[in-house]
Amino acid sequence: MKTDEFQAIATDLEKLTPHQRTVLANRLREISHVQAVNTLVESRAVEKSVCPRCGHDHISRWGTASGLQRYRCGECKATFNALTGTPLSRLRHKDKWLEYAGQMAEGQSIRKSAQACDVHRNTSFRWRHRFLRLPNGQMAANLVGIAEADETYFLESLKGKKIGMPRAARKRGGKASKRGLSDEQIPVLICRDRQGNTADFVLDKADKEHIGAALQPILAKDAILCTDSGKALGAAARAMGITHRPINLAAGVRVIAGVYHVQNVNAYDSRLKEWMRRFHGVATRYLANYLGWRRLVERSRDALSPSAILRAALGMTPVQQLRVT
Repeated sequence: MKTDEFQAIATDLEKLTPHQRTVLANRLREISHVQAVNTLVESRAVEKSVCPRCGHDHISRWGTASGLQRYRCGECKATFNALTGTPLSRLRHKDKWLEYAGQMAEGQSIRKSAQACDVHRNTSFRWRHRFLRLPNGQMAANLVGIAEADETYFLESLKGKKIGMPRAARKRGGKASKRGLSDEQIPVLICRDRQGNTADFVLDKADKEHIGAALQPILAKDAILCTDSGKALGAAARAMGITHRPINLAAGVRVIAGVYHVQNVNAYDSRLKEWMRRFHGVATRYLANYLGWRRLVERSRDALSPSAILRAALGMTPVQQLRVT
C-alpha cells in the first residue's frame, strides 16, 4: 500500500465515532476468525481428499460457497465441501467458532461461553456437544508395556430431562440418596499405560464381562495389567489370559517390585474428578463427551488451544495415541 493511500485511510478512521470504531474492529476480528477457520477446514480437505458419500478419490473442484472450496465426485456426482460429513457441517456463525473453542480450551461453563461469544445458552449447549462428538471416541487404541486400570464412579445425572423423571430432581449435581456404591453411581473404567496413552469407558455395570469387553481390544497380548485388588478387574484379567499384577492398597501396599503400581491411573482419576466439579454434575447421557474432552486436555498438558479443539471436532486428530509400538 502506498503512503498516501495509507494516510487517506488513517484520516477516514479518525473521523469515525468511538462506537463506529468499535463496530469496525469487531467486524475485522470476525473476518479474521472466519478466514482462520476456513484455512483450517481447507487443510482437512487436503488430508481427506475422497468423496464423503461413496469414498471415491476421483474428485474435482466445483466452485466455492461461504468461503469454502466445493468439490464434485466423478463417481456419484455428489458435491460437497471440507465440512461435509463432520459434526460442524451446516453449523452457523463461523466467525464465533474459534472464540467458542477458546472458551472450551479454558473449560468454561455453557452459560459463560454463551455470554463471551454472544450466543444463546441453548446454542452454546448444542455447540459444545457438536465439538465433542468426535473426541468422544478418539481414545488410545493400543496400550502396551505396563498398563493400569481402575474404576471410578460418577453420580447418575438426568440433567436436562423434562418429563418422565424417575425421582425428584437434584440441585446442581446434588448427592446420592444411598451411601457407598449403588445403582445411582455410573461406573467408568480408566486405562492408561506408562507412555500416557489413555482410554476410558462408561460401563453399564462394573463386572467381569463389561470390563473384559472394554479391555480386550486395546490391551496388547504381552501387556502387564496393574489394578487394585478389586475382584471384577482380576477376574477380567484372568479371563483374557494376560499377566496381572494386583496391588493390595487396603493392606498398605503401594508398589510391587519397584515398578508395578496404580499411581498413574489413580492420579488421572483425581485430576478428572477435580476438573469435572466445575460443571456441577454432568448429564449421564453426555458423560462420554466430557471424558473425551478431558483426554484432549491431558494430551495437551493443560495447554489446549482453540485450533486443537477445532481439529479434534473435525476429525483431524482421529486417535489420542501418543505413541504406537
